Amino acid sequence: MSGRRRLLVQWIGHSDFRAMAGAMPARVREEILRRIRRGDSAASAGSGPIKTLLDTQPFDEVRILSNYPESWNKRYASWLGRAATFIPVPLENPTDYRAIFAFADSELGALAKRPDSAKTELCLHLSPGTPAMAAVWLLLGKTRYPAAFYETFAERSWITDVPFDLTIDVIPEMLREPDRHFQHLASESPGEVEGFENIVGGSRTIREAVGRAKRAAMRSVSVLILGESGTGKELFAQAIHKAGPRRSKPFLAINCAAISKTLLESELFGHTRGTFTGADRDRGGAFEAASGGTLFLDEVGECDSETQAKLLRVLQPISGEGPSVRTIRRLGDDRDRRVDVRVIAATNRDLPSAIRNGSFREDLYYRLAVITIALPSLRDRVTDIPLIAERLLAQINDQFARDEPDYSAKRLDKSALTFARRYSWPGNIRQLHNTLVQAAVLADSPVLTRGDLAAAVGGTPVIGPTAPSPLDQPLGDGFKMEAYLADIHRTLLQRAMAEANGVKAQAARLLGLRSYQTLDAQLTRLRIAPQGPNESRR
Repeated sequence: MSGRRRLLVQWIGHSDFRAMAGAMPARVREEILRRIRRGDSAASAGSGPIKTLLDTQPFDEVRILSNYPESWNKRYASWLGRAATFIPVPLENPTDYRAIFAFADSELGALAKRPDSAKTELCLHLSPGTPAMAAVWLLLGKTRYPAAFYETFAERSWITDVPFDLTIDVIPEMLREPDRHFQHLASESPGEVEGFENIVGGSRTIREAVGRAKRAAMRSVSVLILGESGTGKELFAQAIHKAGPRRSKPFLAINCAAISKTLLESELFGHTRGTFTGADRDRGGAFEAASGGTLFLDEVGECDSETQAKLLRVLQPISGEGPSVRTIRRLGDDRDRRVDVRVIAATNRDLPSAIRNGSFREDLYYRLAVITIALPSLRDRVTDIPLIAERLLAQINDQFARDEPDYSAKRLDKSALTFARRYSWPGNIRQLHNTLVQAAVLADSPVLTRGDLAAAVGGTPVIGPTAPSPLDQPLGDGFKMEAYLADIHRTLLQRAMAEANGVKAQAARLLGLRSYQTLDAQLTRLRIAPQGPNESRR
């Protein structure tokens, strides 16, 4: 506002120090990067949020809240090259809402009591620091201390219009659904959460999944991870284990779909000598081997009814004991054994539907799903795809270089990254990985292009209902709308004929057409052969 002093208040965060590190001597730079543990290089940070804002917007006074060492603050002030007041904050946990609120409220309260506060415009910078810090600025700046909000990105800055009133629009709804809203506020990018460093991306959907998983990690309750095939359910289970108090104990994974019923029970619970052919000695199962740690039951939805009943018994809480204390009995044994195992299960099945059709026990579902975490598909986190693709390709390059000393590392050009973003990846991260492996093996050039990925996708079919459709076709590079629309039309006609078992009148009704004659004319025009009930679906 014209004529008013502009007072900027902000936290300082990892990105700011990572940017500064690029200008520091090697010893200091390595010390900073080792401490913050974020980003692969100082150069990737650009100028950082604070310097970007001060380079692009004028302020009369700048105050920076910092929970970093005083020596770091002095180095940063010198590197910043302009007047700024640092306020040391003894904050141990940068995601502790209560502590962050107390320090921020104290600082803004003191500023509000200044004699010139009526002539001062308060400005709050949302970009530096943790999501929890930004959330507290929003709460205070929209309630107690009205403020203008600023954000920065890619060396640009702007005023952010927050189009709601917390006291009228948001807080009442938050009180009705507190867990969902505060979960969103608490979620962080995986790189900021200990144990989740191998999870790549910063999209909203992956942040929310990491936020739920981070909270679940500190407790020993059962967790059920849901998601399509290839979304990284085992990687998430490992991250939950590493982020919790059991990190120094065993993590054991069992694929319930890959083992026969008899062997699965033995793998889980163990057996005594002579229980079945080949059982030449007593043997403990996975529950005993993972005692003190975590047992991951992958594809738990594939367990048969008898195994489900035995799992239910093991997961039954023991009165007066912790949530992970279990009683198990080896096959052929007549005595129980007590173990302390946290159970994380995962499935790509629709368990509520399986419960309705009787193929999965409802009581077991509620034993497993004390906390549920739904992992997003790649098509629901498109902004993460380039980062994931580059991380996967770097791993592939490392592996190939170990096996082949003369191997020439591959990289993705802009067209390949664009293709990766636009393709739907029905097989998710697993399909993306396989596509990159195939492209790296078959491409002659060290630069992988759109054509290399498109050819590899064509050589990596996805079996089942998630196979690519014409809607997955990327735009550009020979794309023709008329042919594209004809493919969609042809696909819908074929689907309707298949679902109607070749009965044209029924297929016409499924498509909303007036009569089967209309359908027949379209089948003839698009050269689609009639499908009878004995023909395979396409």
